[in-house]
Amino acid sequence: MLTSLPPLSLYVHIPWCIKKCPYCDFNSHQIKDVKEAKDGKDAKTNVIDIHPSNQANEANQGFDEKRYLEALRLDLQSTLPKVWGRRIHSIFIGGGTPSLLSSAGLDQLLSDIRALLPVNADAEITMEANPGTFEIEKFKSYAQSGINRISLGIQSFNDEKLKALGRIHDSAQAKAAIHAAMELFDQVNLDLMYALPNQTLDEAIQDLEQALAFKTQHLSLYHLTLEPNTLFAKYPPAIPDDDSAFEMLDALMDKLNTAGYERYEISAYAKNSNRCQHNMNYWKFGDYIGIGAGAHGKISAHNQIARQTNERHPDTYMQKIFNQGHALIEERILDKDDLPFEYMLNTLRLIDGVPTHEFKERTGLEISAINGPIQQALKKGLLDEDPSTLKASDLGIQYLNDLQMLFLK
Repeated sequence: MLTSLPPLSLYVHIPWCIKKCPYCDFNSHQIKDVKEAKDGKDAKTNVIDIHPSNQANEANQGFDEKRYLEALRLDLQSTLPKVWGRRIHSIFIGGGTPSLLSSAGLDQLLSDIRALLPVNADAEITMEANPGTFEIEKFKSYAQSGINRISLGIQSFNDEKLKALGRIHDSAQAKAAIHAAMELFDQVNLDLMYALPNQTLDEAIQDLEQALAFKTQHLSLYHLTLEPNTLFAKYPPAIPDDDSAFEMLDALMDKLNTAGYERYEISAYAKNSNRCQHNMNYWKFGDYIGIGAGAHGKISAHNQIARQTNERHPDTYMQKIFNQGHALIEERILDKDDLPFEYMLNTLRLIDGVPTHEFKERTGLEISAINGPIQQALKKGLLDEDPSTLKASDLGIQYLNDLQMLFLK
């Protein structure tokens, strides 16, 4: 039984991309070229292949923005009875490539959200953006509509590496997008990757140094992994081995620390405490509504915690929304035996951990429910010994998966 409900956020999924990256296992779908379909060709086999400067305009022709926005509104309406009276602390528009939305489309989306839900006046509102879709006037409009934090998928400043990753932008476009974003938005995050195909330590450091030169408030640093059901899994590129990747991470973290960035989560670094509030809510086991194709949600009531999953394919998602009023394919009530793992899976990613008393506040369970795994973790040196905090030790951060698995029933 929960004595109080956690903060509530909203996640909106835009599932389309101009081009599917070979490493990506997110729910994203490559846009089809409708112009060729009108000429009698099969739209399922003819995808857009255009110069980056035209991609944002051309790509909007590949999906029915108006219909999808209507589906998002209906999706949100279907969730309202489960969150009556609760305020939204943050909004995150992810994908896919949300920056494919038109100016008017993004404005409508945020207007619909504000009409249906009470959004805090100071809510963090983040939008993911691909530098290959960056248009100055459109992004000015995004800011005017209420986007106050932009997350740019840079990945690398090395054109050879960008090509190997299947990105649609080049280094010059990345730099131009960052310069413009710093002028337009309150906060800017840059996504970078390391351990890229054939990447050397010097190349990884050069990428980070170029990112640091912009002095953005936030950086996310991800190890390239070969995820199942991706093109890279089927045709794996030559990537640095584990020892080389660890060496890269150590060198990059030293650079970030020297530049004044605090590592507050496994892959997240903030300057001057500009942490991503939306992601912090995830990691602290907060609640979130998920709308859009393939979106996930977590909604707490005083007597239960439910996880929800939407239909993944955008066409099927919209059909279900319009035909039955929702597109849920699963709504699972978390069993009390599942809660410790669900909680620790998230909170142990935080470098500072969480206060021990929050375990009961967010799960409704006594801390004694995880006493056994805690003792095992302490014995292995994976958990910090301070009893007032649930926090991974330095060794626990290095072997985080092993630590988290101790709490799996």
